[in-house]
This record gives sequence, structure tokens and C-alpha cells, in this order.
Amino acid sequence: MNSDPTIKEHTLRAALTHGKMNRRAWIVTGMLVVFQIINFADKAVLGLVADSAIKDLGLTAGQFGFIGSAFFFLFAIAAVAVGFLAGKVPTRWILLTMGVSWAVLQFPMLFGGGAAVLLVTRILLGAAEGPATPISLQHVHGWFPAKERGFPSSIIAMGSTLGPIIAAPILASIIANPALGWRWAFGFLGIIGLIWSAGWFLVGRDGPYSHTAKKPVADAPSTAARMAESPQPAQKPEKSIADQSDLLKLVPIRRVLGSRMFIAAVLAGAGCFWAQGFLTTWSPKYLGAVVALSPEMIGLVSTFPWIVGALALLVLGFTSRFLMRRGVTVRWALGALFGATLLLSGICFTILPHLQGYPAVLTLTIGAGLAMIYPLAPTAAAFCVASKQRAAVMATLTGLASIGGVIAPAMVGLLMDKAGYVPGAKGVPDTAEMAGLLGQGMNSAFGMIGIYLVVVGIICVLLLNPDTTAKRLQARFAFNG
Repeated sequence: MNSDPTIKEHTLRAALTHGKMNRRAWIVTGMLVVFQIINFADKAVLGLVADSAIKDLGLTAGQFGFIGSAFFFLFAIAAVAVGFLAGKVPTRWILLTMGVSWAVLQFPMLFGGGAAVLLVTRILLGAAEGPATPISLQHVHGWFPAKERGFPSSIIAMGSTLGPIIAAPILASIIANPALGWRWAFGFLGIIGLIWSAGWFLVGRDGPYSHTAKKPVADAPSTAARMAESPQPAQKPEKSIADQSDLLKLVPIRRVLGSRMFIAAVLAGAGCFWAQGFLTTWSPKYLGAVVALSPEMIGLVSTFPWIVGALALLVLGFTSRFLMRRGVTVRWALGALFGATLLLSGICFTILPHLQGYPAVLTLTIGAGLAMIYPLAPTAAAFCVASKQRAAVMATLTGLASIGGVIAPAMVGLLMDKAGYVPGAKGVPDTAEMAGLLGQGMNSAFGMIGIYLVVVGIICVLLLNPDTTAKRLQARFAFNG
């Protein structure tokens, strides 16, 4: 129990000052941040080794793009399957299984695997990483009451952006080191994954708000108290579903998946995954062609979109928490903010084909960075269902949205091939003509995704509304599970 009434419950300050449960909550949150860092570093490594791997393995741009897309072949299936499994199995064990799997799948490339091995391990790694975001969010939601979940969810989502920020310079230096080379980039990630798995085995636990908890913690009294202390708007036309989120009954999953809110979230998520797929597969190649950076500088500059994404998630997470504490509905505190940010991202991508050099790099950094906010979509969607169904809904959303990640690498590679780009021989840099053709193919892709993000951003502002969706589902389809 918190003995100091001036310190809000379930805050980081309270965790550091009082309350063992809350201290454990933030330790678990920190471990999941590291989990997400490893997750996205595993994705980013392929883009960082692109130039070396293409030439060493004798691949074309289209073939390498296919390998990049292969990561998402089983991503959706695994995400959905594990999401439903999480309704019955404690998520701590699911997270441990994923961590060990990620680590083991890195080592075949360290030990000399060729193009076929790279393809197979990327497919299996995608299956192992598919459930990462929804299961991480489901797990952290079990440690915080409803109105406090937006902020820790955003912190965990920041791990997705911190992965490339932290790992890219390290991996780039490993790749550039003649004594190590590009294969050791995979080996390094495997070792780090094993270390995390050992740590999680020791500290990972399911929280008191989890559906697997023996004695679920009621949130209504503390929520009411906080709302009484917080200033309320003079007129509130709609009550936030966050006030009742942990009291919702089960509803048929198919009704959730068929809702306008869910469809809007899937379409938007596909755009976010497209940007992630491009950054993790082709961004380093783009930087090398457009501004002719050294491998070390490419590793550094490749982190900039992820830094923008981390800042965007931090600002949006804090803003949503601030708004929901004051009674603003989830629609406006999360859904509309998510949609407006994607709209800005789309505008950046739309104007990107008309820019060159450093202005193009800056615009790509902002546009792609603002698209790194995908985890806010499943966080918003989770408010419309009962705790036991959140993982299934978030995982299905993630699985369907990951189609954008399947499309992006192959789409960009094919457009580069269509433009006439041909990779140079091993150790030979691209000519100015080839660099221009590379940029031409990528610019075609940027124009397409820019228009798409503008449209889905507007759709999310209008339709990503968990409050109305939850109330409609509860009124018409709720049942006791």
C-alpha cells in the first residue's frame, strides 16, 4: 500500500518509492523493452548486411527482397495461433520460448549458411517473432490498471524503435571489422538473445491484472478515486471505455474482427509494417546510393528514423495517459492521435520522390519514423474486449497487418529491377547510373505508400473507436465465459 497520498499509484515514482507489486511491474516492463529491442534488432540486421550478403551470396535485388519478405511468411499465422494460445497459457512461458528460439535461429548464418539457409532461418525467425508485440502488450497489461496501460505500452513499443538505434552502430562496426564480418552480426544477436532468456527465466512473472491471476485485482475503486481528483471536462458527451475495460464480458471474436474499428486498425497497421519492412531491408542500401555514406555512417544514419519513432511513441504514450486520466475517451486519446500521426507520415512519403540528397534522407527519416507507432493500434483495440481475449485480438490484428511487411521488401526490390538496377560485383560500388536507377525504383514505392498512409490515417481518425465498438459488442453479443 502506498503510504504517501501525494504519490500516484501505478506510476514509476511509486514503483521506486513504495509498493513491491509495482516495483516488479516496472522491472517486467524493463525486461520487455529489452525483449523488443532484440526483436527489432533481429529484423534490422538483414538490411545492415544487405550489401555484403547480396554480393557474397550472389543475389539479385529481387532475390534479396524476397528473402526480406520471407520473414513475414509465417509471421501472421504464428501471431494469431499464439495469440489464442495466450488465453490459456501464462504469457511468461510464451515469452521465454520466443526468446530462446530467436537466439538459436541466428547461429546457422554465423556458421557459414548460404542463401537457402538465410531464407529458411528468416522464415522461421519471422514465425518466432510474429507474436512478440501482442504477447508483450498482453503481459504488461496484466501489471497495470486500465487507465495506466497506455504509457507502459508505449514504453515497450519504444523498444521496437530502440532496437535499431542501439544495435545498428554495433552491428555496423562488426560488419565492417575484417576480423569478424557480416556473419558475426547474426552471431552477436544470438548470444544477446540467450542472455535475455536467462534473465527472463529468473524475473518474468504474470501480473495481478492478468486473466491467469488467481485473485484478479479490482480496479474500480482506484479508478474512481483518480477521476475524482482529476479535473473533468465541463461537457463529456461520451464515457470512456477505459472506466469499464476490466469488467467487460466475453464476446464472439468474429464480431470483433468484423468491426469497422478492427478493419481500420488492420489497414493502418499494414502501412506501418510496410515502413518497417523497408527500413529493415532496404534503408541502408538507399542511404548508400542517395548520399554515398560509408558503412559506419550508414549504420549511424539508419538509426535516425527509429529515434524519431521512439520520440513519437513517448510523446503519444504520455499524451494518451494524460488525456485518459482526465476522462477523454480512448477514441480521441489513442485512436485519433494514431491516425493523425500516420497522416503526417503519409505526407512525408508523398513528397519524398521529389527530393534528392540530404533533404530526401531527412524526409524519409521523419516519414518512416512517424510510421513506427503501430503498437498503439493493438493497444487501442485491446480496450474493446475482456482480458482473456486481448491477446487473441491483438495477435490477429498484428498478423493481418504484417502483410505490409511481406509486401514492402519484395515490392521495392521488384521496382528496382523494373527500373533497370543491377547490383555490382562483390567489392565494387554501384556506378552513378545504377545509383540513379535504384533511387528511381524506390521513389516509385515511396509515392504509393505515401498516398496509402494519408488515406488510412484519415480512416483511423474517423473509425478507430474502441469506446463505441466495446459498448455495441457488450450490448448485443456479451456472454459469461
